[in-house]
Amino acid sequence: MPLACQNFRPIPHQTLMPSSFFALFDDIASLLDDISAMTKIAAGKTAGVVGDDLAVNAEQVSGSAADRELPVVWAVAKGSLVNKAILVPTAMGISLLEVWLHGRGFAVPLILSLLTLGGCYLCYEGVEKLAHAAVKRHRRRNGTTVVEDIEELPDDLSAFEREKIKGAIRTDFVLSAEIIVIALGTVAMEPLLTRLAVLTVIAVLMTVGVYGLVAAIVKLDDFGLYLIRPGKGRVSRAFGRGLLALAPRMMQFLSVAGTVAMFLVGGGILVHGIAPLHHFAQTHADDLPGWFGVALFNIGVGMGTGLLLLVAALTLTRMRKTLRRRPA
Repeated sequence: MPLACQNFRPIPHQTLMPSSFFALFDDIASLLDDISAMTKIAAGKTAGVVGDDLAVNAEQVSGSAADRELPVVWAVAKGSLVNKAILVPTAMGISLLEVWLHGRGFAVPLILSLLTLGGCYLCYEGVEKLAHAAVKRHRRRNGTTVVEDIEELPDDLSAFEREKIKGAIRTDFVLSAEIIVIALGTVAMEPLLTRLAVLTVIAVLMTVGVYGLVAAIVKLDDFGLYLIRPGKGRVSRAFGRGLLALAPRMMQFLSVAGTVAMFLVGGGILVHGIAPLHHFAQTHADDLPGWFGVALFNIGVGMGTGLLLLVAALTLTRMRKTLRRRPA
């Protein structure tokens, strides 16, 4: 027998067991448990903003032709995914840079500054909507509604729809940014992979949930028409008539709720981001009747800020027109 064979000893069976492979499975299972738990916490903390997001976006995409409602919702939903594809890496990058610089405290001021700009935009958009509605009511009282509305009709409806989609995506960017920031604050102390996974899951779930509900809301009337078609049962027709009666009222409610949500979210961002406002809210917190009082304060701040921005924008526009009319 060769010497090599004489020295051969069989390796115990236990050492052949892929223990590292099962340890990897344990690590993966533990990581998934952490991601699931933190995602539930983050989803709970962002639920309020998601409700505002739903109202704002349902109001933004309403008003399109019946055959264009779902394409508009889909276009805005794709834009929302792009927004979150930008926001999630940006939030992770800021978080990692803060760690790399040994916590020098630049991340929070930077995020608050960016959110404050977004809050100003929401407030401006809300006041602009109110101003536009007030102008329409004034024209209606003066009997010029028909003429003015005909003059306001866009020549290119597809271009008008694209502009509407762009406006909805811009608004979604601000609301998505607040959702991502709240979720990041929830998982700030978690490992890197957990943070990234939770932010990604929250981004996808919120987009699918919000725009799935928006699509269902804007198509309520079509579903009602389907239920009252000939051949349907009595219960189906009654339910369809109820949906047809409910759909316009729901859209009117969402139109109001969406505008209020702009002030609520925008004003809330400003109150938390601007030190004097935050100090005033904290000092007079006992004077405010619970959550409703805080919400009213945020709405008031949002409306006041939006009004100032609208006045500033109109003033700049008039100044530009005046300068253009002057002879060289």
